[in-house]
Parts: sequence; structure tokens; C-alpha cells
Amino acid sequence: MKTQNQIKRKLSESASIEYISEQLERKQITQRSTLAENVCERFGFYDGRGRLQWAGCLKALRELEGAGHFTLPVAVKRSGCNRPRRLSEPVALPTEVPTQAGLVRGLKLIKVNSSEQMRIWNELFINDHPQGAGPLVGRQLRYLIGSEHGWLGGFGFAAAALQLADRDEWIGWEASGRRAYLHFVVGMSRFLIRPSVQCRNLASKVLSMAMAEMPGDFEIQFGYRPWLVESFVDTENYSGACYRAANWIAVGKTKGRGRQDRYKKSALSIKEIYVYPIEKEFRARMGLSPDAGLGALRPADGLDGDNWAENEFGGAPLGDSRLKRRLVSVAAAKAQVPDRAFSGVAKGDWAAVKAYYRMIDQPAESAVSMSSILAPHRKRTVRRMAGQKTVLCVQDGSDLVYTNLYQCEGLGEIGTNQTGAKSRGLHLHSTFAVAPNGLPLGVVRAQCVAPKGKSDTEERPGFAIPIEEKKTFVWIEHHRDLVALAAEMPQTRLIDVCDREADFFEMFDEQRKNPCVELLVRAKYNRNITEEPFKLFDAVRQAPVKSRVRVHIPRQSARPKRSKQKARPKRPGRAADLAVRYMRTELHPAHYHADKEPIVIWVIHALEESPPENSPAVEWFLLTTVEIRSAEDAEQCLRWYCLRWRIEDWHRVLKSGCRMEDIAHETAERLRRAIAINLVIAWRIMLMTLLGRETPELPAEILFSDIELRALSAYAKKKGLKPPLLLGEAVRLVAKIGGYLGRNNDPPPGHQLIWQGYEQFQFMCLGFALLEDDDCPDSFMGKGQA
Repeated sequence: MKTQNQIKRKLSESASIEYISEQLERKQITQRSTLAENVCERFGFYDGRGRLQWAGCLKALRELEGAGHFTLPVAVKRSGCNRPRRLSEPVALPTEVPTQAGLVRGLKLIKVNSSEQMRIWNELFINDHPQGAGPLVGRQLRYLIGSEHGWLGGFGFAAAALQLADRDEWIGWEASGRRAYLHFVVGMSRFLIRPSVQCRNLASKVLSMAMAEMPGDFEIQFGYRPWLVESFVDTENYSGACYRAANWIAVGKTKGRGRQDRYKKSALSIKEIYVYPIEKEFRARMGLSPDAGLGALRPADGLDGDNWAENEFGGAPLGDSRLKRRLVSVAAAKAQVPDRAFSGVAKGDWAAVKAYYRMIDQPAESAVSMSSILAPHRKRTVRRMAGQKTVLCVQDGSDLVYTNLYQCEGLGEIGTNQTGAKSRGLHLHSTFAVAPNGLPLGVVRAQCVAPKGKSDTEERPGFAIPIEEKKTFVWIEHHRDLVALAAEMPQTRLIDVCDREADFFEMFDEQRKNPCVELLVRAKYNRNITEEPFKLFDAVRQAPVKSRVRVHIPRQSARPKRSKQKARPKRPGRAADLAVRYMRTELHPAHYHADKEPIVIWVIHALEESPPENSPAVEWFLLTTVEIRSAEDAEQCLRWYCLRWRIEDWHRVLKSGCRMEDIAHETAERLRRAIAINLVIAWRIMLMTLLGRETPELPAEILFSDIELRALSAYAKKKGLKPPLLLGEAVRLVAKIGGYLGRNNDPPPGHQLIWQGYEQFQFMCLGFALLEDDDCPDSFMGKGQA
């Protein structure tokens, strides 16, 4: 049964009602069941095993009778009680259940087939489950969780929910698709581990066992194999950790409505929705596009020149559909000339300039906020993350200086210069997702705060100030955000990579509370330890060398002295050979955290033993919650940390390529809105650059629109080059437009050459399109108006 029979929809048609009415008028049908059988045979209502869908047809006939279409024969009332069959006494409690799931003897799932098993199942759920034994609806399977210790719990599978907004958005189907394929979704309506059973990891283990056994049993009993399983978690009473541990995916929340909530009272509690894909390609089997729903994406999916802005900004929750469309058009235009103010981007289109400022100048309390503008991009970023086995979530901050905006309200103090004059601006703190191959996946979270100086009336010592009131709390906030995201991608390993500012005890204590996201932090403090030589850095320096590894040290721009930051000299990029050591240790809390236990971590030491002349040696101390079992594990952490510089590259593109510190608005909130748009544009510039290096064999259509490829081909022909067919060739050609020479010994083009070339290239595309417009008046202008 490939698609679900739409029984009521079919029987509601006028021809069907006419046929049923004729059957009833003949007076030969005296029982409803006989009519249902005739109707099933007439319209081909058969299930996956070829049996008549008698019950569904009978239900539809009753509903059509209630609507006044015809009158059915009088229903035959059967005597008896509808109460579930039970045992005469409660099910005995299991005995001597071990505290670890791996030690449970004879653990197995038993499919409920016999009357006696059904009585046990009913008794268990009536006594131990908050929702009792049912009734369940639709196609049903029940299991008991058995062991040598006794009955531990059970499962009940039934029909999926008819409508769930968050689930349906995640799948990506419309109403017609949901009606056709909902039967391939099975609802796990009941899941019970008995309250007396306290066994670590048992719930996640039996969930995995159920997902291995249920699909086959379902196919045997009902004639087809399901594609998805859904379940609900009442987060007021349960955390859902066992679902995440068993690779279920959190896709949203219910609205508090049940199957019988016809009047939309939403009287039930809000629950978390989890799904488990049995068939990985279920969207393709539903006839959906690879980009449908909220499934995993490849890094370059949907980034072509025509559609990228709609994909990354479309549907932003701005409260007005006109503002949503305006955001997309503004982002698309700004990306073509990222280093210009929008008045220069609009090329004299005064109406476009006014539309831009109407969006940016919305009231501070409006829905047009930094987080709302970034919301669609965040969704796409999460989908790109879900397509990776490991994702590096790099946290870092950067000051945005707006000292010259004297009239701008809401800016903070971001430092003082050597004369004591205060610098005004915003502090940008971001989490930037990077794949292990270095490709940037997007902006997970970004916020711009206006720092305030220490109050003159503040008399509390630093340790007495709650962590929530300190500037460093932003690192914990972003880490908590990653923990929440981890539930949406249980098969993806998330590593929170941070620089020295995140080296504080509370950060590691936060990770200990929920270890689903691991930490990799560059150490700032040479902490005291309990054994000789009593200092952390000295101890790991004395550890034996475990391996040697070559890493690339990126170039470093010069930085003048600013407030508490030291001046930094310019450093060219180079390769460095590092000796690697590591050791296991404990982070001991300070005296003001005396109630907390020490935290077990690993320390990795990397030292450049033979640095170039006149260059300081590279020496890193990394703290990580990743277990280091071998030299390969330590080398992997070093390579991950080297990719932390991706976020600094992104900051450079933001400031130099998008000129983010040159934008001018009257309030900090308006600045934040403009900054949010530029964050995504800078990410796309980076991705374009790196895709040309990492995946040059991809087709050029991945990132370039038709008009862009035609313009590039014309440019290549003029320069005596071959037309670009592959992505690497197209990106390299854009870099040449920006001044890249491409000599044999030249490194690949960098971000600066790409954004310079892309800006000039967009003017070429405009001229090329206008030239084509002379030959075909509708081709360019019609597309632009869309």
C-alpha cells in the first residue's frame, strides 16, 4: 500500500453518496457491516495485506450519516463490557535488577500475541503508566520488556497524530502529502519503565531494541514497512535524555491538543516531539525534494546566486510579509557589493533606499530584531550541521567600534585608548559552525551587547558576583544553546571550541551537567594541582612526547594596544612542527565553589621546538572533556583547535569586506539589524572561497546563477581562458577579476580577493544582463521584478 486510501474523502464525493444511497434504498442491506463490505469492494479499500478496510469504512459511513447524507440501518448493540482484560492482581515487582543496563540478565522484547500477555500488558500500564492502557487507535503493536528479574516495562505502538505543526514542518509535506503517507508514520503511544526499576541506560537500550524489532513485526502484521516513528515527552516530568541517547531527533513541541480536541481548547500539556527515521530516504519516497522539510543539508545546498537569499532569509518572523520580502531583496542586493552602504548598493533607486530604512528603522519593540533576521539562517545552519558526523562550534567575541557615531543611542563602552578616552561600540559574541574539513556551515547564534563599565558603587569582590551577572556568562549561554541543539541532531557530535576567555571553572561545570556537547578550550591559567610540580603547565611539560604533528599557523594582523589588551605584532602564516604531550588531570574548584566536586579533564600540550629565527615558539595548552586515549586523539584535538581561526577569518571578512564598522544608524538596535544581515553575507563569502579550494570538482551551478555563469564564460573567452564548468574554476576566475594572479607558486585566493572580485563581477553581470535585455526585453527585467 504505497499511499493511504482516503476513505472519507472518496465517500464524500457526490457519486459515492449516490451509490451508497441506492444500496440503502433497495432495502436488501439490513446491517451496517454488510454495507461497509460492499462499499470497500466497490471502491477498492484494501490494506497492505489485501484485507478490506472495514473499520475505517464503517467510521466514514457513520460520519456521513451524521452530516445528513443518508440513514444507515439501526446499529446492533452488543452486550458486554469494553473494559480492558486484566489480571486478578498486580504484576509482581522485578527483583535484583542491576544498576547498569548491560548487566540485566535475559533482557528481551516480547511481542504481545496471547490473551495472557495482553492481560499482563494491560495490568502493567493501568497501574504504572500515567495515561493507563489506552485505548490505542489504528494499527497497533504491543511489547513487554522481559528479563530474568521479572517484567520491567513495555511499549505500545499505534496510529500517528493526524496533524502536528512542528513535525509536519520538519518532514516538509503539505496536507495532501500528509493524507497520502501518514500511515507510514507509527506513533509510539506508550513507553514504560516501571517506577521500581532504577537501572542506568536501560531506557535508551530498550528504545534501540524496539526500533530494531518493531519495523519487521509491523510489516509482517500489516503488510508494509513504516518509515518514521514518533513519540512525545512530557518535559515537566521527564528530560527525554533516553530518546537522545537512542538517536531520536527532537523536532518541536505539541500545542496541547489531542486527537479528539475538535473545539481547539488545547487542554493537554505541551510535550516535546521526537521522531526516529527508520527509512533514511523517506522524503524521497514521499516524492519530496531533497531540500524539503528540515532534514540534513550539504554545505553548498541552496546557495546558488538566484536562490541563496531566499533560502537564508526567507520566512523570517518579522511580523509582516512585506518586511520578509524586503529582507530577502536587501540581502541579495547587499551581497553583490558588500563593502558599500545601502544607498550605494541601490544604484540610485530611491524607492529601494527608503524601503531599506523603513525596515531598519522599525521601533525597538518590533519583531525586526537581530535574532529574528537570523532565524531562517540558523535553521539552515542546523540542517547543515545535521549532515556532518562532527561539527566544531567555535565561540568567540569581537568588538565593533562606533566611536564616531556621536548621536547613536544605546552603545556601550568597549575599551579605552592610551590617553584614557573611552571607545564606544558593541561587542559581538557568536557561535560559528565549522565542518572538520574547514568548511563554514553558518552562524549558530550571534548577539551584540553594549558593555557597561563597572559601577562606582559596586563593592562586591569578583568571586561574590553571581556568574549570571558577569561578562563571561555569555560563553555559558552559548554552550547551553548548543546543548539544546544537540537534541535535534543526535547522530552529530558537537565540540564547543573556545579561546582563553572561556577558561573558567563554571564553564566546565556547566558541561559536566549535560555532557552531550564536549569542550575544547585553550588554557589561560596555570592552575595549582595537588601533585608535583604543583603547577598544571609545568606538569604537562614534563610528560613524555607522544607524537609530532605539523599544523598550519594562520597569519596574524597587527593590533595596537587597547584597554586591557596588549599590542600584537604582525605574523605571517606558516607551517609549524609541534611536539605533542598530554595527561589526565582534575580541575579543582576555587574556595568559593567548595561545594562542587573536581572535574576530570585532559590537558594537551603542543610546543614548537625549533621555531623560525626571530619568531616566538608556538606553545598551546588545551583543556578538553574529550577523552584522550591515544596520540591520534590528541592530534585530532589539535587539528580541531586550528580550525578555531575560521571565526577570526569571518570577523575579518565582516570588518574589511562588509565594512561593518562603517555602517551608521541612530540607535544600537538599528545597528544590530544591519549587522545581522552582514553576518550571513560574510559567511557566504567565506564558504564560496573555501568551497573553491575544498570541493573544486562540484558543478559551478552550486554557487552561481545562470546569468553569472554566462558572464563568467564571456569574460573567460575574452581573456583566452576556458569557460568555467566546475566550482573551483568559477571561484578562481572571480578571484582573477579581483586581482588574483594565479601564478604557479601562488597560494589559493583568499577571502579578500574573492569579495573584491565578486563586487566587480556583479557589475559585469549587470552589464551583461542589460546587453541581453536589448535582445529579449522580458528576460532580465521580469526576473528582477520578481
